[in-house]
Amino acid sequence: MTDAKLLLTFNAGSSTLKIGLFQCDVNGAHRIGKGLVDFSRHPLSLHLTEGPAVLDRFLHAEGGEDLRDVIAETFETLGRHFNMDAVRVVGHRVVHGGERFVGPIRLDETSIGDIDQLTALAPLHQPQALRLIRAVKHLRPTLAQTASFDTAFHATQSDLVRRFALPRALHDQGIKRYGFHGLSHAFIAAELRVRAPKVAAGKVIVAHLGSGASLCALNGGESRDCSMGFSTLDGIPMATRCGALDPGVLLHLLGPKGRTLRNLEEMLYHRSGLLGVSGISGDTRDLLKDGRIEAREAIDLLALRIAGEIGRMTATLGGLDGIVFTAGIGEHQPEIRAAICERLQWLGVTLDDNANTTSAPIISTSASSVTAFVIPTDEEQIIANEALSILASE
Repeated sequence: MTDAKLLLTFNAGSSTLKIGLFQCDVNGAHRIGKGLVDFSRHPLSLHLTEGPAVLDRFLHAEGGEDLRDVIAETFETLGRHFNMDAVRVVGHRVVHGGERFVGPIRLDETSIGDIDQLTALAPLHQPQALRLIRAVKHLRPTLAQTASFDTAFHATQSDLVRRFALPRALHDQGIKRYGFHGLSHAFIAAELRVRAPKVAAGKVIVAHLGSGASLCALNGGESRDCSMGFSTLDGIPMATRCGALDPGVLLHLLGPKGRTLRNLEEMLYHRSGLLGVSGISGDTRDLLKDGRIEAREAIDLLALRIAGEIGRMTATLGGLDGIVFTAGIGEHQPEIRAAICERLQWLGVTLDDNANTTSAPIISTSASSVTAFVIPTDEEQIIANEALSILASE
């Protein structure tokens, strides 16, 4: 694909936009720049890294329902460092692909409408991705855009694993476990094949631990189970999200306690998790430095639930050869990795304390029957690879 000179990726979170800029050639997509737009700050800020250079700039544009001005100003700023006329495609991370989208696609009006219909399944992330897609389309109407779906990687899971114990008609209507963070899990699966092919060919659990967090069980590099199910609320506790919860609690809060649906949604997404348990912060860095018992309890609960979920997934896989820690917490916080692995000694996990402290690529001892890795994730690289594959196939 000789005419595809540059490729841009947008990875939309609930309050941030990660930007990747890639040079494309016959060997693939190679990152040459990255940026971050922080929508939680006012005015909005753009942090741009180009090689060793760093730029921090406040944007005049304001966030909101329409991101046209934000994207226009972002393109203008990037244009001071890169030839934006050479961009041939923008690849987007879209959290929910439902049952229809099980691989990357080129975006058109029909697919954008179908993605919009899935907004209720991912209310934190789907709207932001759609705003970005439409803003780029307004700014550059002829520029190709692609979508990479977080749920797509988990399409290899069996129907049994994806099923809830609910009436069959609901399953047939799409009420099932989808799994998320698929782009991150896909990157780790590919990276592990390069670093440790023998382990990658076996049974591995990937722990994507960030402000949003999920575990994925891999067998031969394919997803077999995931801690997140129907929504991004499920699974292990997160910064502000509750993780797995007895549905009887929801019935109680909606019934006898008289909570509204809106109030309940806001609590489950924004006031629960580590923030809810500690009453201090949803950031594990703050909690690890805080001496109060509530902070310690939040960290202990996180480690307990993660270790328990790893045990459950080991049953799904029928054994375990490796664990990979990734994302912000998984890559950079040895205290939490140690707390998790201490609860997994029954599985034969033995940590090398020095390797763990320095976040070495392998943090288990040679005697450990399960190899524990620390591998940085790169969702933008997967988005770029998939966008490039879409264009190459046309």
